[in-house]
Amino acid sequence: MAPQREWFETDYYKVLGVSPEASEKEITRAYRKLAKQYHPDANPGSEDRFKEISAAYDVLGDSERRKEYDEVRRLGPLAGGFGGPAGGAGDNGFSFRIDDLGDLFGGIFNRSRTRSGPAGGPFGGPRRGQDVEAELHLSFEEAVEGVVTSVNVLTPSLCHSCGGSGSKPGSMPVTCPRCGGTGTLNDNQGLFSLAQPCPECRGRGLKVTDPCPTCHGSGQETSQRQVKVRIPSGVNDAQRIRVKGRGQPGANGGPPGDLYVVVHVSPHRLFGRSGRNLTLRVPVSFAEAALGADITIPSLDGQVTLRIPPGTPSGKTFRVRNRGVRSGGHLGDLLVTVEVDVPKKLGDAQRKALEDYAKATAESPRRHLEVTR
Repeated sequence: MAPQREWFETDYYKVLGVSPEASEKEITRAYRKLAKQYHPDANPGSEDRFKEISAAYDVLGDSERRKEYDEVRRLGPLAGGFGGPAGGAGDNGFSFRIDDLGDLFGGIFNRSRTRSGPAGGPFGGPRRGQDVEAELHLSFEEAVEGVVTSVNVLTPSLCHSCGGSGSKPGSMPVTCPRCGGTGTLNDNQGLFSLAQPCPECRGRGLKVTDPCPTCHGSGQETSQRQVKVRIPSGVNDAQRIRVKGRGQPGANGGPPGDLYVVVHVSPHRLFGRSGRNLTLRVPVSFAEAALGADITIPSLDGQVTLRIPPGTPSGKTFRVRNRGVRSGGHLGDLLVTVEVDVPKKLGDAQRKALEDYAKATAESPRRHLEVTR
């Protein structure tokens, strides 16, 4: 892999929280700890931090790339390793000509190209595929219990005719004559020479002379494919589920991106959710609330009996243990809120009974609202 601009700007050791002298085991241990902490499945919204951690480990976790990274950071203009003016001696007694910088960095870049071939330049080397997103609609029960299903993903894929080479079957791409297979052109800016992607081969280092009739030389075709995904139990509405390696294919041998499935959960006609807990509102009669009663209520896995103690006020919430949602290895509860049902029409016997009750009630329920003068 060729040095990237990010190598000059980002301290990967600081990203992983290790020292530049850290051993391979220490780096791996730090990466695993941070990856678990910032994984998007466990910590939604941490995708950017997770990608930063993964990018750091991609370099520091590979001994060859780590060596190359350390060399670039040591010799780069941002590393502060060159003291004194051009052509003179710095405070550390080291003298150089400023045009030697091209030779220093050129050696690093050339070593990378030798290892990865003509298309391994900074613009034509392996590139990770882009992440893609798909939407999935689930019923309330499916979200609670978890489900294995499939989603349709419309994404570029390697051309089935040419296998991604872009050339007509039976032919092969040739080395780009303009850039000589490096994938880059140097733009002389005086003291410094800036590299840019070759416009003729678009940074690949290879040129298609006999294009594939299916993909017209791009090496890719858009297709719809079904991807099987496992949705864990207890998934929430609008939650994003990551499916590793099922995104767009990488370029020039790079790894594929990831698939993110956005889950939409339909509401239930009876139950609501509060984290791992199910919620349910249950009407009770005035007599049940005043005298107490054992009532039968529904849950997602069958009927349960709830005891209402005498004198229960409207709006009181009871907890039924282990009748909620299983998520992350834990089982929630069913939270039942009782509401006293006031009848809109009364029969003669009901009216007579309530009138007798009113006459027998000596204290007003609004006595605490009286204002004394």
